[in-house]
Amino acid sequence: MQIESSTNTTAIIMFTAFVVLTLMITYWASNKSKTASGFYTAGGNISGLQNGLAISGDFMSAASFLGISGLVFLTGFDGLIYSIGFLVGWPIILLLIAEPLRNLGKYTFADVASFRLKQKPIRTLASLGSLFTVILYLIAQMVGAGKLIELLFGLSYASAVMIVGSLMILYVTFGGMLATTWVQIIKAILLLSGATVIALLVLAQFDFSFNDFFAKAVDSHPKLDAILAPGGLISDPISAISLGLALMFGTAGLPHILMRFFTVKDAVEARKSVVYATGFIGYFYILTFIIGFGAIVLVLNDPQYLQPDGKTLIGNNNMAAIHLSHAVGGDLLLGFISAVAFATILAVVSGLTLAGASAISHDLYSNALGKSVTEEKEMRISKYATVALGLLAIFLGIIFEKQNVAFMVGLAFAIAASTNFPILLLSIYWKNLTTKGAIIGGTAGLITAIILVVIGPVVWVDILKNSSPLFPYKYPALFSMLITFIGIWVFSITDKSKQAQKEKLLFKNQYFRSQTGVGIEKGSSH
Repeated sequence: MQIESSTNTTAIIMFTAFVVLTLMITYWASNKSKTASGFYTAGGNISGLQNGLAISGDFMSAASFLGISGLVFLTGFDGLIYSIGFLVGWPIILLLIAEPLRNLGKYTFADVASFRLKQKPIRTLASLGSLFTVILYLIAQMVGAGKLIELLFGLSYASAVMIVGSLMILYVTFGGMLATTWVQIIKAILLLSGATVIALLVLAQFDFSFNDFFAKAVDSHPKLDAILAPGGLISDPISAISLGLALMFGTAGLPHILMRFFTVKDAVEARKSVVYATGFIGYFYILTFIIGFGAIVLVLNDPQYLQPDGKTLIGNNNMAAIHLSHAVGGDLLLGFISAVAFATILAVVSGLTLAGASAISHDLYSNALGKSVTEEKEMRISKYATVALGLLAIFLGIIFEKQNVAFMVGLAFAIAASTNFPILLLSIYWKNLTTKGAIIGGTAGLITAIILVVIGPVVWVDILKNSSPLFPYKYPALFSMLITFIGIWVFSITDKSKQAQKEKLLFKNQYFRSQTGVGIEKGSSH
């Protein structure tokens, strides 16, 4: 199916309206982002509900909307392994991280990781973990944006990537966290509304009978009733466990998600943020399940959505939701969903860029390098970093156009799960953690995750064209997380230095602060 010009026009009008609205918000926010607190955390004035919507807007990427519904379309029930893994990460954040993170931190999770440990090495490692995660995630989003917009809007791939990158730079440089937050809120409302409309229109064709709906899906799919059973996507238990760990604990280590907990005024609002976000995201994943099966029923065997071979979707399986929107709502709904998909990418890359810029300016430049800078200079460095990251994302997005970028998302989550999450968790809860243990264990996990992805099936075989992988599993988190925790434990308990003793004594003071939010100057460190 070629997108009709009328659809193009509808999508472009809707997307242009979104861009104009968000640029107006950016102009408004620029007047409220004059201080570091305003720029990094919107002054801490975002409510729990607003932040929950913004978090869900940050988290519900195009990969979630298009990718998970595409996986359900391809494999049925098993496609939900990603959404379940993502969703389970949120109670972990709620129970273990949100409150102490808000009480101990200032702008980034590195504030918490370095609270009682040595500033320079811990901040350097934490910021490197953040930057690796952000850049890998950014590349995947930019390539996805280019491919999606190339198909939907008729623009060239390079033009699409440059448009997304340029708007991202504008939002973050001038509007900071406040503009980014409202871009994410608007995008979340649009995406949830659009997905709800598609799901309702699909179910309405079966009088909202799930029995009839799933029976028709089974009849339509080549795998028949196998689409309702597990085992179609990941069959061996090691891969399933490793992927699950990456999704659950990687979510709790994503720097752009963790940064959002500093935008609310206190720990109570931080907890509310997670509750709201979990509800919105859980509801969204229910919708992607319905959309995936709806595409099986209404798109799978319709020639207008298929390649000339009659077997594969135009634009691949990730376009299942887009084609379904046309099948149930015609050009108008297709145009709306196309614009929402574009807006989705914009919101996510804005959050990623802000997290990366804050890691460079606040963690690396201002703290790890020990530069004595004013608040104004730190903000200026952050804006320079935003522009640099934006240009880098555009460049890498164009360079990686022909590459399989699925491994980048997997590696981003593996790094977040293997480096960011263990250091953050243990810095909050384990009294024996030392700088030496955190640095050696975290670095070992970071290197292990990267190496195992490179020598695994996706890179070693699919990209480098070797005959067989040196490491048999696609997902390294089970192994890299294990190495991180063991490394941190061994090198912490064997560290008998005076610095280690001092760090262990400081735990009680930090723990009191993390639970109560009082007693220590916010964001300070020994």
